[in-house]
Amino acid sequence: MMAPRKSKKVKGAEVVSNDKDIEVKLGGFGGQGIILSGLILGKAASLFSGKKATFTQSYGPEARGGACSANVVISETEIDYPYVSSPHHMMVMSQGAYEKYVDKLRSGGKLLYDEDLVELKFRRKDISRFGIPATRLAEQLGRKIVANIVMLGFVAAVTEVVDYDAMKSAILDTVPPGTEELNLKAYNTGYDEGVKALEHHLKQAKE
Repeated sequence: MMAPRKSKKVKGAEVVSNDKDIEVKLGGFGGQGIILSGLILGKAASLFSGKKATFTQSYGPEARGGACSANVVISETEIDYPYVSSPHHMMVMSQGAYEKYVDKLRSGGKLLYDEDLVELKFRRKDISRFGIPATRLAEQLGRKIVANIVMLGFVAAVTEVVDYDAMKSAILDTVPPGTEELNLKAYNTGYDEGVKALEHHLKQAKE
């Protein structure tokens, strides 16, 4: 039986979105690897998890330093509407991205953020917040540039939108040759932090 559907209105036209679609928004500034992160997440879902996925991106006025975002929709069925409007999960790596997008995160959603770069100003009580010092951890690994991969590990563990092996395979399939070991260390670092953060969150929810 076909899954129930809900409709959305966009620019006067009716589009159809599957209730089981999972929407993920990633935001930051140019140079952080936000677009690459969205691409990797989409590949993890579509190529290494056997799911359907769409990936769209948006840049600000400048490629490096300007605002940018990536949007990924993941589903078990065909995706009719490829854009993110009310994300279930949000990964932010800049203050600007946080302030611009946090109000779009749906009630019950998960906000994942880089504690080194984002200060939580809006204490929404209807979402779950998970912070990680991704930039600091990346610097400890020797390359600040892999902070986005640390965040992807965190995303995989906390949201479980794709499993450990799928994200790992997508990362290794995407990063430049010769950087696999560093990126795998970054991924594992973020994933381990995510496992601990989720366990802590679930423990608190039971108290």
